[in-house]
Amino acid sequence: MVDRLARAQTIETNFFSFTSSKPNVSAERSNHGRLKVRTSAEEAARKKLEQQQKVKLFRAAMGRIMEKKLAEEYDAELMELTAKLLGSNPDIATLWNLRRMCILRLKESNADDIQSVFDKDLGFTEMCLMVNPKSYCAWHHRCWILENAPTADWQKEVDLCTKYLKLDERNFHCWDYRRYVVEKAEVTPEKEFAFCTEKIEKNFSNYSSWHYRSKLLPVLYPHESDPNRPINEEKLKEELELVLTAAFTDPNDSSAWFYQRWLLGYSQPELHVAAFRIDAKQRLAVISFSKPINLASGGYQLTVACCGNCNDVSNWKPASERNTFDTTWFLKDDFVVIDGVESSTVLLLEPNGGSFTLPLLRSPLDHSIVGVTKPKFGYEFGSAIVDVLGAQLASCQELLTYEPDSKWTLLTAALLMKAINPREHYTTIRQYLTKLESVDELRKGYYRDLASKWAIEHRLEQWIDAGNFTAPIDLSDMQLTALSYVQYFVTADGVNLSMNRLIDRNLGVLRDALFCRTLNLASNDLESVTALKELSFVQELLLEGNGKLVANEAMVEELKTKVKSLVL
Repeated sequence: MVDRLARAQTIETNFFSFTSSKPNVSAERSNHGRLKVRTSAEEAARKKLEQQQKVKLFRAAMGRIMEKKLAEEYDAELMELTAKLLGSNPDIATLWNLRRMCILRLKESNADDIQSVFDKDLGFTEMCLMVNPKSYCAWHHRCWILENAPTADWQKEVDLCTKYLKLDERNFHCWDYRRYVVEKAEVTPEKEFAFCTEKIEKNFSNYSSWHYRSKLLPVLYPHESDPNRPINEEKLKEELELVLTAAFTDPNDSSAWFYQRWLLGYSQPELHVAAFRIDAKQRLAVISFSKPINLASGGYQLTVACCGNCNDVSNWKPASERNTFDTTWFLKDDFVVIDGVESSTVLLLEPNGGSFTLPLLRSPLDHSIVGVTKPKFGYEFGSAIVDVLGAQLASCQELLTYEPDSKWTLLTAALLMKAINPREHYTTIRQYLTKLESVDELRKGYYRDLASKWAIEHRLEQWIDAGNFTAPIDLSDMQLTALSYVQYFVTADGVNLSMNRLIDRNLGVLRDALFCRTLNLASNDLESVTALKELSFVQELLLEGNGKLVANEAMVEELKTKVKSLVL
């Protein structure tokens, strides 16, 4: 035991006298008092030797720590060893775990004044955060201490965050921790909102503060009539004016532009029934949703007024067999459609009590009963907000006359036009996104996919407005590089995707289009049949203009066995 303690003391002394020593300089005095500068080779050799010594000491210390771990000796010595290593590098998660084991052992033994142990470790984490203010491990350990200590001073933690954010107002670790302790300390949202405003006014380039602001606004200024809208229009107007000032102070900073995008409403859609179709002749029913759900065993209830054997959710299957959660589900059965479908609906009840209703109509050309929800592609703003957005668009266009290649200004102008009137500005929006492909070439794929999404919105809206939900949808000649909103046209008998820029990996989502019998993929960039083989429901497939795929005779022959008509 004495030898072990002596060995531990030697490790500690050597390791920490070394790490606490002043850094060596690359110059030293000769015997004659003149400055002798080391050569680059000498300096490299010195640094290598120094590094080797550090590694040796670190391994020795870790070896001793692991010995104590295996022996389950969670004592004061282990606390000291871990403290001295973490003091130099606070990002070793294993050592923090061992400290927690030591503290819990003391707590279980009902040690005297256990509160002081927690307080001491709280002070130790603060010291480690001075070494690395963005240490995940140190911040996490601080949370653990406060959660497990007999008492915790949460207001003190809020004050500590305020202190740290004065040193670095963009430390997102500290902002995350602040949100945690503010809830525990029961600080009012009003006070935190004022704090956020102060930080933003001091430095607009503060993504963490903008993000925190977006969490507080829905609590303080909720929308009066639409729960899907985060804030009321009066406050929205103020925020748009604030963010415009921030964005134009430094057009190249992204934080304010991202916040503005949140204000304009680009977020994940709420759950609703996207589309439904039942065809007794084809013995097929399909239902789709705005986002993936576990329809079969997730606690949902389905009521289709015109079809009794559609109501047992356990019989429905996901469009992709590998998925438990899916946007599109199908049912094959001998359906008996009840008369009076003119007033029929699909009703979905959520496990939490929410409900969604989709009206159904009889298709005029076949035996289908069908319904499609017209999706909201953005918020519908009042006239006052539209006027503000119009003024901001004018400011962006003015800025573009001076900085025509400002990527954030180009993108924001496109977003503003889409928020104001996407149909009216459709052509200009596409022009701006095309320009962004060359201005910001590293992200051209993003701009192409965004342009594809908005183009599909444009055509999908026209298709839904036409009112024939079983008619083929035309998505041709739009330079598409991605497919979005497939769940809204799963009822279509055909999909025209010719003259786009689609590749093989884009086609997987088409498995949802279970009623599609004619698929036109002419003049794209397809090379294989892997995705196409999964579309067993397609009867007519058009592939001319896909040179690499058409040139592969083996693939062509395989496709001929899958479809009734193959056009090359």
